[in-house]
Amino acid sequence: MVKTKENCPLCKKPMQKLYSPFCSQKCADIDLNHWLGGNYRIPSEPKNEEEINELHNSIKETLDQK
Repeated sequence: MVKTKENCPLCKKPMQKLYSPFCSQKCADIDLNHWLGGNYRIPSEPKNEEEINELHNSIKETLDQK
């Protein structure tokens, strides 16, 4: 079996063990920013009006606490 080198999922440069699975701190930070920014998510829609209101109230309460 031939072992293939793994590449950074963002820029495709060779992965560096220190920043695995990325090639650098920069790519690791970019990926973290994608997570924090909500770019990685599974889209879905609330099932009904009650669920929409619950989500809205939950978000509002969270923001009001800050």
